[in-house]
Amino acid sequence: MSAVDDLDQVIEQCQLALDEFVKGNPEPMQEMFSHTEDVSLANPFGPPARGWDEVAATMDRAASNLREGGMVAFEEVAKYVTPELAYTVWLEQQKAKIGGGQDVTPFTLRVTMIYRPEDGTWKVVHRHADPITTPQPAESVIQE
Repeated sequence: MSAVDDLDQVIEQCQLALDEFVKGNPEPMQEMFSHTEDVSLANPFGPPARGWDEVAATMDRAASNLREGGMVAFEEVAKYVTPELAYTVWLEQQKAKIGGGQDVTPFTLRVTMIYRPEDGTWKVVHRHADPITTPQPAESVIQE
């Protein structure tokens, strides 16, 4: 099996794990991550996390903001694979009850994930997800 085929299987597992995540269950996605000290996560609910303990706690908090959801679609933007490192960029279309909301709401995240081989499989070593999926004015980066 080639590294690309192997990564494709891991991506499918990640997508199934993300379906659980938007139901409020972080554990399947946590299993997709490396459990090392150089792992990192940047999600829409808070500052970046680094190191497995911080990443796991951040994932727990993020999943606690979501319930009764599901993945709708994944749109691949880019994928690149080498024997030592790989990355994917995609748009995740999801729906869930968010925070204290009572309605299932659709939302889309722009996601970059970086993978490396560990113990015979690909593990996520970084995930960045944010809701910026349309052009923004330059002033949108100004924080007051």
